[in-house]
Amino acid sequence: MSLDSDTSSQGGDHRNFRQITRDRLLFEMLRSTRKNSKSTWKVLIMDKFTVKIMSYACKMADITEEGVSLVEDLYKRRQPLPSLDAIYFIQPTKENIVMFLSDMSGRSPLYKKAYVFFSSPVHKELVAQIKKDSSVLPRIGALSEMNLEYFAIDSQGFTTDHERALEELFSENAEGSHKYNACLNTMATRISTVFASMREFPRVHYRVAKTINASTMTTLRDLVPTKLAAGVWNCLAKYKTTIPEFPQTETCELLIVDRSIDQIAPIIHEWTYDAMCHDLLCLDGNKYVHEVPSKNGPATEKKEVLLEDHDPVWLELRHAHIADASERLHDKMTNFVSKNKAAQLHQARNGGEVSTRDLQKMVQALPQYSDQIDKLSLHVEIAGKLNNIIREQCLRDVGQLEQDLVFGDAGTKELINFLRTQLGVSRENKLRLLMIYAALNPEKFESDKSAKLMQLAGLSADDMIAVNNMRCLCGPDTKKSSGGGFTLKFDVHKQKKQAHRKERTGEESAWALSRFYPVLEELIEKLSKGELPKDEYNCMNDPSPSFHGLPTSSSVRTSPAHSMRSRRTGGTWARPRGSDDGYSSDSVLKHASSDFKKLGQRIFVFVIGGATRSELCAAHKLSSKLKREVILGSSSLDDPPQFITKLKLMSVEEELTLDDLQI
Repeated sequence: MSLDSDTSSQGGDHRNFRQITRDRLLFEMLRSTRKNSKSTWKVLIMDKFTVKIMSYACKMADITEEGVSLVEDLYKRRQPLPSLDAIYFIQPTKENIVMFLSDMSGRSPLYKKAYVFFSSPVHKELVAQIKKDSSVLPRIGALSEMNLEYFAIDSQGFTTDHERALEELFSENAEGSHKYNACLNTMATRISTVFASMREFPRVHYRVAKTINASTMTTLRDLVPTKLAAGVWNCLAKYKTTIPEFPQTETCELLIVDRSIDQIAPIIHEWTYDAMCHDLLCLDGNKYVHEVPSKNGPATEKKEVLLEDHDPVWLELRHAHIADASERLHDKMTNFVSKNKAAQLHQARNGGEVSTRDLQKMVQALPQYSDQIDKLSLHVEIAGKLNNIIREQCLRDVGQLEQDLVFGDAGTKELINFLRTQLGVSRENKLRLLMIYAALNPEKFESDKSAKLMQLAGLSADDMIAVNNMRCLCGPDTKKSSGGGFTLKFDVHKQKKQAHRKERTGEESAWALSRFYPVLEELIEKLSKGELPKDEYNCMNDPSPSFHGLPTSSSVRTSPAHSMRSRRTGGTWARPRGSDDGYSSDSVLKHASSDFKKLGQRIFVFVIGGATRSELCAAHKLSSKLKREVILGSSSLDDPPQFITKLKLMSVEEELTLDDLQI
């Protein structure tokens, strides 16, 4: 089992979100069993969900260091080890309790003693079931609620593993279904365990349900943020009386929104290194497979690498613009050659530049440089692949039109002209363009115009389901939708379409095609200032007298006027030298290494229906800008192909998996 994560320390003795999660699992759970245990080594038993919790937060070496010699699956047949103690980290379900009891009951239990840790609050009936078995009771060394049931996907991000939240909460047949309530209840519990881990009690803000007029009934779909906020609030209220040292007054902010706040962010091409890797390279999670020179002869062999925080090059470049990342990698490679005598000698011999493959060969002769050059050559290869795909798929032209549509610099005429003339653009990219257009202009799809656009783009009926469902994210549709999509009454605002974004003053783009920003970025800034629109966002709790996270003014200020700059065009990645827009890798590293102890109260944001990498990037950027650690949570973290597949699934009647539909 591969368990990898970032375990490095960040500034002072303050721990980031993932580090706190890791430390609770290693010290509060695993290490705590040492006190009363005579067994030096233990077996760690987990279910399919808790093993993922552990793998996102800890390395296998960390677990071994805490005295775990073997990691086992609760549901697989296991060898009896009666001389060893076992640690069970499991969800509090009936099925898991049955499996645990079968392991530990009777005359021949599998293990000597059991230390049981539940990932979330356990029902009294299940505890009673355990206590009923007189043979098991003396063999239990601990029975505890960890209240840790989320995936720490990033130092500032988590998911609740609800990959089908869009379908289960917002589709036509979601209302009144068992899945609707089950999804919301589980999501609320898992979000609450984040605050149990962090020992934080939030002020819970949420997007309110909107109706068109007094005669329109609010749908269950529109009430999802309200219901989730209430569910989280109920769990937190229980924690105040059941968890020792849980805060009794507000210590941070939580904002709950759904995907309707920004339908464009999950679809648009995002130009950061991280987003491009996941969008264009068909990664398996964070796993990238590449070819390296074989140690035995001239052939190559495949090697799997994880693009995660333990890779310093990835950590530095992941939020950088792809052009910036490419430039920095070239500089790093040049710098390596200039400081490495063997590389210089090779260069002099060959009378030219040292290629990545040459450097890889040199590694075999210079083992002390192996790790450094391995990582460097890996990212040079990845950046090269990305730049080739950008060129082959005409993505600069696609990206330019996407951003022009979003900022109101282009409309129907430009879109039609693009579809007619750009024959080299793939069907997938035309689909994404139409989805952005549909979010901005839903009314244009109420006539036969949608069929004409579909024909012009060469899209299938299956593709148009995604376009229509995207259109329905914008608001109510009183007319029958054309093209086979259903009506998703998602964000029932009087204004039916996604508004054009405005240029952000004082944040001029350092690179071409980087003026797009997620709506969530503005919302977080408004929350930090206490300026969330009162007619769109409510709060479950009024601030206590001791709460100082917000300004006292309750007025809703209007944002300053935005200047409309001339849009960037041209074939080169131009930027002003020395600029720092918060996204550049130097800036990210500067802020990441700053002393977190000086930061103000944390801000948590939860997006129902899937978050994007641009939103996760914004959380990192805003942490330094606002001097408050921003933690982004969501039901899932989606790249554009995944999100489009999920939109299609919302119209499918029969039970399918995400793998059954591809864009």
